[in-house]
Amino acid sequence: MLQTTTRRADKGKVFAAIAAEIGHGEISFPTTAQMALRVREALSDPDCSIATAARLIRAEPLLAARIVGLANSALYPRSAKIITDLSAAITRVGFSVARSLATALVLRQMASASADPAHRRLADLLWDHTTHMAALASVLARRVTGQDPDAALFAGLVHSVEGFYLISRAADHPGILDGGLAHDWFDDGDAEEDAAGDSPSGAHRSFESRIGRAVLELLGVPVPVVEAVDTLWLGSLTLPPATLGDTLLLAKQLVPVPSPLDRPHEEDDPHARAIMDLAFNDRLLSDVLKETGADVDSLASILN
Repeated sequence: MLQTTTRRADKGKVFAAIAAEIGHGEISFPTTAQMALRVREALSDPDCSIATAARLIRAEPLLAARIVGLANSALYPRSAKIITDLSAAITRVGFSVARSLATALVLRQMASASADPAHRRLADLLWDHTTHMAALASVLARRVTGQDPDAALFAGLVHSVEGFYLISRAADHPGILDGGLAHDWFDDGDAEEDAAGDSPSGAHRSFESRIGRAVLELLGVPVPVVEAVDTLWLGSLTLPPATLGDTLLLAKQLVPVPSPLDRPHEEDDPHARAIMDLAFNDRLLSDVLKETGADVDSLASILN
């Protein structure tokens, strides 16, 4: 457990200051993330060719391995031929997914650049949770909610953006991560004015969501994904789940690997049990998850 040196009374002020910095564009990424950022920028160019994309991605081996692995995963139609060529893998998954993976890599490298072993360990645990969340969200989108599996994968990969960013800032604010990131850190008074400006939704937004949304917007994450993650931070699960936000909320309820920054929950969660017994498309959710469990585990392994 990280040593607590930031009092609870001060924590909201620190969150407010960090949120205000991001809102003013005061954010820097470590040198380890620069290549992934270049890849993101290149893939956003409509004139970028497969050859150019492959050349840039090869300079980031971890990203290249994930794209090839994803191209051969259950997320895409299986074929007898295993794809080993990066260009073919990019063609199969598409620029949008490749850009999503590059964005996720930026987040992980941002937190993993910390000089503190405890913070790097926390980043690893959060990434393990994130990959399982993304894999489960993608499968649930395909089998339960009818959403775009690629969009659900991306939303799952960036849903803990505020956690990765705050880990990267933890050395500057000792104790800021102690006790996790609770959803009850709401701003008020001067803090709201500093962090939210004239935003009409400011009074209803937690610092956790305020920081996360600001980072996502700076990274150029598409609005539907930002809104879906917002639903995860601020919304409640609607049954039957039918939106991208619902897909994330459902995945969060069922993900087998908890976030190290969340408050601990009872292992035998009656709400989770009740959801498992619900029927979607004439199938119990528990049966769907049993059928797709291997796909979720395989996909999470690829993303990890």
